[in-house]
Amino acid sequence: MTSTDVTKEAEDSGPGGYAAARLRLLTEGARSGPQRRSALAGLTDGWLSGLFDAGTGGSGRGVSLVAVGGYGRGELSPRSDLDLLLLHDGSDDAAVAALADRLWYPVWDLGLDLDHSVRTPAQARKTAGEDLKVQLGLLDARHLAGDLGLTASLRTTVLADWRNQAPKRLPELRELCAERAERQGELQFLLEPDLKEARGGLRDATALRAVAASWLADAPREGLADARRRLLDVRDALHLTTGRATDRLALQEQDQVAAELGLLDADTLLRQVYETARVIAYAGDVTWREVGRVLRSRSVRPRLRAMLGAGKQAPERSPLAEGVVEHDGEAVLARTARPERDPVLPLRAAAAAAQAGLPLSRHAVRRLAATTRPLPTPWPAEAREQLVTLLGSGRPTVQVWEALEAEGLVTRLLPDWERVRCRPQRNAVHLWTVDRHLIETAVRAAGFTRRVHRPDLLLVAALLHDIGKGWPGDHSVAGETIARDVAARIGFDRADTAVLATLVRHHLLLVETATRRDLDDPATVRAVADAVGSEHTLELLHALTEADALATGPAAWSSWRGSLVADLVKRVSGVLAGDPLEEPEAAAPTAEQERLAVEAFRTRGPVLALRAQTEPPADPASADPAAVAGPEPLGVELLIAVPDQEGVLPAVAGVLAMHRLTVRTAELRSLPLPDGVEGSVLLLDWRVAAEYGSLPQAARLRADLVRALDGSLDIAARLAERDAAHPRRRGVEPPPPRVTVAPAASRLATVIEVRAQDAPGLLFRLGRALEAAGVRVRSAHASTLGSNAVDAFYVTGPEGARLPGEEAGDVARTLEEALRGRP
Repeated sequence: MTSTDVTKEAEDSGPGGYAAARLRLLTEGARSGPQRRSALAGLTDGWLSGLFDAGTGGSGRGVSLVAVGGYGRGELSPRSDLDLLLLHDGSDDAAVAALADRLWYPVWDLGLDLDHSVRTPAQARKTAGEDLKVQLGLLDARHLAGDLGLTASLRTTVLADWRNQAPKRLPELRELCAERAERQGELQFLLEPDLKEARGGLRDATALRAVAASWLADAPREGLADARRRLLDVRDALHLTTGRATDRLALQEQDQVAAELGLLDADTLLRQVYETARVIAYAGDVTWREVGRVLRSRSVRPRLRAMLGAGKQAPERSPLAEGVVEHDGEAVLARTARPERDPVLPLRAAAAAAQAGLPLSRHAVRRLAATTRPLPTPWPAEAREQLVTLLGSGRPTVQVWEALEAEGLVTRLLPDWERVRCRPQRNAVHLWTVDRHLIETAVRAAGFTRRVHRPDLLLVAALLHDIGKGWPGDHSVAGETIARDVAARIGFDRADTAVLATLVRHHLLLVETATRRDLDDPATVRAVADAVGSEHTLELLHALTEADALATGPAAWSSWRGSLVADLVKRVSGVLAGDPLEEPEAAAPTAEQERLAVEAFRTRGPVLALRAQTEPPADPASADPAAVAGPEPLGVELLIAVPDQEGVLPAVAGVLAMHRLTVRTAELRSLPLPDGVEGSVLLLDWRVAAEYGSLPQAARLRADLVRALDGSLDIAARLAERDAAHPRRRGVEPPPPRVTVAPAASRLATVIEVRAQDAPGLLFRLGRALEAAGVRVRSAHASTLGSNAVDAFYVTGPEGARLPGEEAGDVARTLEEALRGRP
């Protein structure tokens, strides 16, 4: 059945016929696309026109029905609301009110959302002048039924008003877009984006149409219509799969939406959405710059002409670099520039723009993309230097890089970039797509260039450290291979190429080791020293580690993590400098620890002390300004002494979970008593932090710990009750937990590493499982990134020796089964 047949059926059959025809169109027609949206709009047009004619007896003089907004543009998604204006000349208000009832109630009866108004042309014009959103809707007004002259007159008047008032209304529209972007974020980076409201979404595309209608400036046309169409296609599929009028592409619906669109998977869908949003967002940047330039020109040039007199002009161009000048607030190509003869010009122009803090002109980028010859391999030294200058320019690098990306210049310079471009990262810790994260890391690294002897290597490593995420397998391993190829292509010598490869291969080494391994174990420090190889490489890796974490998101870096990494770097640096690495001796207890141990032995019960720890970052001069402004609490040191007995680890972890305390590090050791007193006391030195609210009193913690140790406090039941009373929202099913053994991580103990979804009481369940497995925990290192917990346990057998390989594997399987079996 054709769309004409469906429309005729709806007209002939009334509301019921429209509903049936609408359902058939949405379920039996082609996939989401302009044809189906147009057919749905046409079907709705016919039905509403029939209602209008029935209500007016076919005359319709002095009254008309007008579609506005998205419906006016013919962009009806399956669950879109109908934006309708009943326009009348004011001659018969009672008749118009009756007609409105004949129109609106059938729409409501079908369960369709309706945004409606009844106005005279004067009222519509006045409301548009007061409400920018109404004016934007009227720019897309489309006649449906009734007095065509009335509709045409309103369209002409509203459009004339918009063009006359553009100098005033466009800044208001720009502010509206900026406020919405601040609330909703950027569509091209969000894991659950709002297709309509986020920056780069459908509302921004509509705003660009309004700018074009003002005749004051125009948006770049290339790719914009296709980008809008693709977003509408995704919204159509989202409406069909959810059955709801929603614009938020939630995680649990992405696979279904991808299938509806015939795409491979949810990642393919997100990447397409991101690419589309990037086109719209970049077009918006270019357009609003042009609007600002035109408005400045209109306000300044008359005064300049009056001041300078006829025939005199102010200089408009100032040189930035060879072939690059500043003109009207942008970096543009000089009149003498010859891109076809100068393959370094794209990088030189980009570096000059970023250094000057200027946007790179879209016209310049398009000309460079169209005419510049490829760089030779290896690159000339100037090209490499210009790339480093661009990367080292700080925050302005982002907008310049985006301009190069918009015309495909980045992929031409670095072909491996294509695999990470717009690639989503399904980890809530990451704020950005892979490609934007790499640029953000370079921006952060630019602030650390005074800390290292080779800033160029730091900046290029920042650009490449996650380049392997576009390939299967371990991205650090794949990235090492790619980094070697890229480094050689852009002209680094063999030694520098080896350093860059090492930095990419081990860019996670320092933070993972510092937060998950025992730094007092010589094997830990030796392994890092062997991997890094030299003090200069260690210096670069330290700066790269911090830049990478800061560019990831707030959950990835803190002064606590920074202090752990700095401690590790200091130890490794000593080894690389030739200092002997000796087996650690048991540290003598402090006076406070000894006092607690004696008290625990005397009372035959737990004794504890809480001590707040607040420290600034290790290097305030180079740290994030926010961290320097207010030193971040590293947590609270919790010292517990308890007579040596079974069940201490799960008891302490369980009590802390009950009091909503997060464990950051945990160390346990047996402390002999002084003065020949027989027996031993377990000393626990932990770093904890409150999830929210204030810390509990030490007396309350001790009272609960006493009850947990004597068995009168059922921690598992208490935690279960709390979970039942405040159940966590069910979201996407997390990946299953994984428990592994790191056989070479320590010569003193067996290291068992647990990766699981973070949850209250996780350390309690792990401690209970370890106790059941019959092993002793020497120390524990807890690390949490977003919703992911990575905990490392140094365990020994009852006699204090490492576990045999088979036994260690059994313990790992026991822990994994305990975690998987959690209800």
